[in-house]
Amino acid sequence: MTSAAAGSPEHSPRTVTASVEALLAFVNTREDGSGRRESFGGGESFTAWLAESGAFGGGLPGELVATDADAAAARELRDALVTVLLAHSGDEEALGEPLQRAERHLRRAGSLYPLATVVTADGVELASPQAGVERVFGTVLAAVTTFAQSGDWGRVKACRNPPCHFGFLDRTRNGAGLYCSPGCGSQVSMRNYRRRQREGGGE
Repeated sequence: MTSAAAGSPEHSPRTVTASVEALLAFVNTREDGSGRRESFGGGESFTAWLAESGAFGGGLPGELVATDADAAAARELRDALVTVLLAHSGDEEALGEPLQRAERHLRRAGSLYPLATVVTADGVELASPQAGVERVFGTVLAAVTTFAQSGDWGRVKACRNPPCHFGFLDRTRNGAGLYCSPGCGSQVSMRNYRRRQREGGGE
């Protein structure tokens, strides 16, 4: 999978910033049935992901060991974010009650993992004042907040091709990208074509 959206051969000059990279690194940890494995299945796998993740591992102590409860909290936060990103893609199954549940969970996360404003001569940023796994979750929320301030939050989407749902930054000029790659777009088109053939009796 790629982080470029399909749907237009022309792309805007928008770049994948560090905040988007951190967010996508976190949400693109789900098993997708086509080779991508679940990274938050338990404490051991979550610990391994933290050690390998450039977006988070560099700021955490090397001896950090995540628990199964930490992995479950990571899945809940990730899945809530994926639901929001699917809503950005207009996925009907993510709208309504699923989106409301996701937004409620993210509001709770915002209170559990608060952020601090860090002011320096070079600029201002949001950072998590917590330690350990809580710092990871706070860093994810800081990445979301930082990028949302650019006005392009709606361009961070999840692929509408189930079960892919790979997160990507939609860099198309009109913001109409729905899939993470041309391959996923083709799969959806083919499924829709076959469904129409069945419903039309093959005509």
